[in-house]
Amino acid sequence: MELTIRQAQSADAEKIAPLIINAIGDIANHMTAQKEPEAVLEKIEDMIRGENTRHSYHYTHVATLDGDIAGTLVLYHGNQAEALDRYLIEQLKEQGHERTIEPEARMDEWYIDTVSVDPSYQGKGIGSKLFEYAEAIVSSKGGGKLSLNVDIDKEGAIRLYKRLGYIVSEPWTIIGEPFHHMVKVVS
Repeated sequence: MELTIRQAQSADAEKIAPLIINAIGDIANHMTAQKEPEAVLEKIEDMIRGENTRHSYHYTHVATLDGDIAGTLVLYHGNQAEALDRYLIEQLKEQGHERTIEPEARMDEWYIDTVSVDPSYQGKGIGSKLFEYAEAIVSSKGGGKLSLNVDIDKEGAIRLYKRLGYIVSEPWTIIGEPFHHMVKVVS
């Protein structure tokens, strides 16, 4: 079995969207202004195919195992977040939905928005490889802070991120829910 990680393509949207939804949960409903699972899925697919949202294929990478998409990573710089979210907010407003989308990273950080592995491929080290890939990207751009947010109740994930070298830097709130903001310095 050969694992490769590559830049996502718009054609990958149908495979990537469920992975993103699985990782971000209710945030997907908030970002799409939808409640029905099929409508949320369709909107997330549109975001992936699009050019100007945080989940665009431009900011998404996929791990493939023997050609199948086994996992995904969404990574962008914190200084891009406002523009990416503004585009989404304007789209939603045109559709009659008023939304605010809180920034999820500081302006001086790279941000791991999503790492998600298809359940049928879990336990094969794919998630760890995606984190390594994110670090390699940050390193290739001169290094810096790499951050993520994790629900304060996800103790297993917090332990994993600490093992990977992330430290809890501050509390964070996303759609009214408490998270830990975790940061790792990458050289």
